[in-house]
Amino acid sequence: MAVDLPTKDAILESLKNVIEPELRRDLISLNMIRDVAVEGGVVSFTIILTTPACPLKSTIESEARKAVMALPGVTKVDIKMDASVPNDGRTRGLLQLPIRNAIAIASGKGGVGKSTVAANVAVSLAQAGACVGLLDADIYGPNIPTMMGVAKLPPPTKEKWKPAEAYGVKIMSIGFLVGPDQPLIWRGPMLHSAIRQFLSDVEWGELDYLIVDLPPGTGDAALSLTQSLPLSGGVIVTLPQQVSLDDARRGLEMFRQLNVPILGVVENMSYLELPDGTRMDIFGSEGGEKLAKQGGVPFLGLVPMDASVRIGGDIGKPVIVESPDSPAAGALVKIAQQIAARVSVAALEKIKPVPISIIE
Repeated sequence: MAVDLPTKDAILESLKNVIEPELRRDLISLNMIRDVAVEGGVVSFTIILTTPACPLKSTIESEARKAVMALPGVTKVDIKMDASVPNDGRTRGLLQLPIRNAIAIASGKGGVGKSTVAANVAVSLAQAGACVGLLDADIYGPNIPTMMGVAKLPPPTKEKWKPAEAYGVKIMSIGFLVGPDQPLIWRGPMLHSAIRQFLSDVEWGELDYLIVDLPPGTGDAALSLTQSLPLSGGVIVTLPQQVSLDDARRGLEMFRQLNVPILGVVENMSYLELPDGTRMDIFGSEGGEKLAKQGGVPFLGLVPMDASVRIGGDIGKPVIVESPDSPAAGALVKIAQQIAARVSVAALEKIKPVPISIIE
């Protein structure tokens, strides 16, 4: 007895039962299904994720496959996973920047690993397939060129600088333009001008994400950046120790006063794992999580102390490149995924669904 093949409408109806875990809406209402086709008992379609760094990609694919396989007559389901990063809806026309999302990585004090987090988040997003830029806005202490293993910029065009590139990330820093031992003793207006030039006079091209490494503290650089570039959100990096938490809390409140959405808190150098498997809390414990809870913002994760992080930064190979299987690398990849997911959630809340594409 012949079994009726499923219709495209039946396939779409079944996918209404698959919920995107971060957005908490079904794949159809989110317009994530494209190019549905049926040939014999084989069903094929594409799932368009909101970020290539989606932390729950395999879960979504598995649930979609299960839903369609449950239809009568289906013998096989072929799913292609793709991504389209939504624009955060903020106007950046003043500087004519085709940047979908801009994310600032900040801290209240120096020495907490803010640049390390920024570099590894940028590389992780690029490894996932996103178009990523990394702006070193720490004018007084630019570390990104060293951490990314780049010494100079490519030759400029007639009108603009061309960013350096490493590990699939476009990079700009004042460190490319001054000597390694040259201090920049600048007042606020000069700093503001430099940050604005790094945005407007660099050929960034189209970016899914621009990651901005802010200097420590709550001074001119953060104010200049937010005046020049509407931010999708900010991330606070802290150590678990009380002194760092006090300063990080000021950074968190700085974002609030500047009307920058707070994506969450990262706790760096959280613990040291000893050879016998026990953990030593060098700087205390759970401080970042407590800060996030007190501030009413998400806790994005913790990064353990690991020599490979320091080694990677010193030799210009971020830890997720140099030691991808290390606990620190794994933690940083998950943090990058969390940041991308939260940016997508915020962006999609402003976007109305458009019709689904179906192959006849």
